[in-house]
Parts: sequence; C-alpha cells; structure tokens
Amino acid sequence: MDDAKVDTTEPAPRRRPGGRSARVRSAVLRATVDELASVGYRELSFESVARRAGVHKTTLYRHWPNREALVRDALLARSEVTVPIPDTGALRADLIAFARSVITNITARDYEEIVRAVASDARTEGALGDASRGFWRERFQLARIIVLRGVERGEIGADVDPNLLLESLVGPLYLRLLITREPLDDAFVEALVTQLLRH
Repeated sequence: MDDAKVDTTEPAPRRRPGGRSARVRSAVLRATVDELASVGYRELSFESVARRAGVHKTTLYRHWPNREALVRDALLARSEVTVPIPDTGALRADLIAFARSVITNITARDYEEIVRAVASDARTEGALGDASRGFWRERFQLARIIVLRGVERGEIGADVDPNLLLESLVGPLYLRLLITREPLDDAFVEALVTQLLRH
C-alpha cells in the first residue's frame, strides 16, 4: 500500500464575486433611488438613505463626498440596468430600442417622480445641476457607440455628432413627459427616429 499521507485539509472557501462591499454599495444606491422617489431631492439626506439601506451613515461618507455624487451614481446604476445599450445590427432599430427603454424607465411610477423632482430642483440647486449634467455626459458617452456603429456600417454620415443626435432623440421624450403630456408610444418613437435619420 502507498504510505503517503493524504492531505485532509479543506480548501479555503472561495470569495463570492463582489463581496460585501459590492452588496452594500448596491443596497445604498437602491435606497437612494427609493428615497428620492419618496421625499424628493431637497429632503434626501445621508442619514435617511443609510436608514433605508440598513447601513451606518459613515459608510456613505466613505464612498461619496456629497449627496449630489450619491444621486448621480444611483441614477447611473439604475439606468445601466433599465436602459441598456442595444446592438441590433441596424442604426434605426438601435435608436428605436434605446428610446423605448428610456420611455419605460422615465414613465415608471417611482422614477417619473424622480425625473420631475430633479428637473425642478436642478434649477435652484447648483450642485444638483452639476450632478445632472455629469449623469447625462456619462450616459451619452456610453450610448454614442450606437451612432458610431451606424457610421461604420455606412447608415449615417461620418460628420454626424453622436451626442447631438442622442440629445435630439432623448429631448423630445422628456418634453412630452414633463410639459406637453402627449403620448410616448411606438408611433411617436418611430416617427421621431425617421425624422432624425432624414438629415
């Protein structure tokens, strides 16, 4: 028989991807969105978010310098999930899919309240205005690949400004949501994209 000793030590447990830090961050960002929908930006505080997330407020202070940065990160995290960047293989279909996702996101009951609150408060709260602009800069930076793929496929001219095209797509959606209250349906989205691609 082989007299060699058998190693009976148990392997070290594998760390789960993300770990506690990622879970806490996710909980805080979800709580921020929920708190915004519940009380609005002006009443939102690190203390109220921490209570809702079930963490100590010092956790928030370690990761975010102020509530504007927290709000920006929370809205970005939500948008990454609810408004994915489509890749259908065609520019028109991508723009329609993107617009539909934006509509689904901004017309969700809780999120529509957030959109209205941020749009209102950003005019008087300078830091929130900066955070809002930072949010859109990052979102358009991610979404511009939709237009750049279209350029590569020859579906649109190389002189197009991707950010301006995306602003021209998203802007009317918010106009209808916040001001005119006209329908945000598929007919409108398809007509809007047709108009944008004519030029």
